[in-house]
Amino acid sequence: MKIIHTDCLVIGSGLAGSAYALHAARAGLDVQLLSLGEPSEANSNRAQGGIIFDPSSEPELLVADIMAASDNTANPPAVEQLVQEGPAAVRELLLDDLGVAFDRETAGELEMTREGGHSKRRIIHAKDLTGQAILSAVTAGVDSNTRITRNKGAVAIDLLTLSHNNDLPEDRYAPLTCFGAYVLSEQSGKPMAIVARKTILATGGLGQIFQHTTNQPGTVGHGMAMAYRVGARLIDLEYVQFHPTVFYSKNAPRFLITEALRGEGAVLVNSLGEPFMDKVHPRASLAPRDIVSRAINEELVNSGEPCVYLDLSALKADFIRDRFPSIYASCLEYGIDITTAQIPVVPAAHYSCGGVHTDLNGRSNVINLNAIGETACTGLHGANRLASTSLLECLTSAKFTAEADIRDIAVMEFRLPKPQPWKSPGNMADPTLVQQDLNLVQQTMWNYAGIIRSERRLERARRILLELREEIQTFYRDCQLTRELIELRSAVQTALLVVHAASLNPISKGSHYLLNDEYTDKH
Repeated sequence: MKIIHTDCLVIGSGLAGSAYALHAARAGLDVQLLSLGEPSEANSNRAQGGIIFDPSSEPELLVADIMAASDNTANPPAVEQLVQEGPAAVRELLLDDLGVAFDRETAGELEMTREGGHSKRRIIHAKDLTGQAILSAVTAGVDSNTRITRNKGAVAIDLLTLSHNNDLPEDRYAPLTCFGAYVLSEQSGKPMAIVARKTILATGGLGQIFQHTTNQPGTVGHGMAMAYRVGARLIDLEYVQFHPTVFYSKNAPRFLITEALRGEGAVLVNSLGEPFMDKVHPRASLAPRDIVSRAINEELVNSGEPCVYLDLSALKADFIRDRFPSIYASCLEYGIDITTAQIPVVPAAHYSCGGVHTDLNGRSNVINLNAIGETACTGLHGANRLASTSLLECLTSAKFTAEADIRDIAVMEFRLPKPQPWKSPGNMADPTLVQQDLNLVQQTMWNYAGIIRSERRLERARRILLELREEIQTFYRDCQLTRELIELRSAVQTALLVVHAASLNPISKGSHYLLNDEYTDKH
């Protein structure tokens, strides 16, 4: 078995993982960066709306908006870190260092927009391709740094810990300690081990455990499942945010319709053309995402219609084409000219507010195992995330975790034993069965653990998923590893963790919304 040694193993190459790699490498550390595919194949690349940049004298307004969106459940120290340190993180890396081409006013000042849950315009953007603009700039920096080795197509299998992957009996009694991961190499098709002083989980969220999602393929909570298997603490997994506006058409894929459209004046209407958010929330179509998603779900249940619509009639055609060129082109591809027609939309799974529990320096309860970005949970989002905080969290969590790791590696001693060899069975998994099992996970989560939940629905989901996990474990033990099989194993484990967390929480807050079973029996 091939073994690679490095200072830092970063699992995931979205904005959080890439920014961490850049910080660590610039400090002289060697970094192995795992990437499922091309750098653009990350959720960060799909972010349309923008990133908060609010270096004003009123930070308390942003604190209040984050807390309100979270239904007053967000962790105050995490909120304080983002609000106080976020502007510097944006300025230093994106503006001064990489020169990301954000949109600007005629006079040269950064152009600001507003999204749901925000009390003012404080979001900078690059048309409606902000994530792509940011990630491509950070990726260029990563690829030009010789201390970073990108392992494209590499999939982490399991984390290495002293107590699980070392033959010394005394290590079973030592504190949980990570020293890298087993990784399936695309190049060789065989498992290898990457031994690292610090291992950083940056695998993104878990949207692909649901039937309808805005997330990239493979986003199945992989980092969360691996962390759980070695004893890491996970928290707030019941809080899965559904984005309220995702393009709907029978013959088209789901894709995100940015909240910034509503920030610029678009309004949600039902099939009769009637605005319905005014009676739901004081901010109407700009209410927090959990409230809008439930309101849309209620409209669809009551009307029997397949979707609601975004009415853009308050926006001028030239403005739409200039400000939202990607959405304009994507909708036009499926026969809808958004300068003259309404956009059909439905909610879809979008963001995990929970994840691997960490402190504000990315530390989990497993020594030398860190998590950043959407994989981690500092409590910043509480029960529901405020729009355009995710890219900012990627930057701040990457920066503070890298700085802490740089300090640790300079002074700490690390036990880095030779990992036990990986043993691969000879059988090949049937790809049709693997795909069918993933479909069942996704359908189960969408039907029973989605936007609206109940105790009975969650119990049904748990029974289905427990039986399915046993079948998948048999696959896994008896077959050669593939990316699809690894992701299926993580998907069913993550789904069970979400259902378990939801079952333990009887209080409806934010994106975790429970109906009593008496109500569900009547509907």
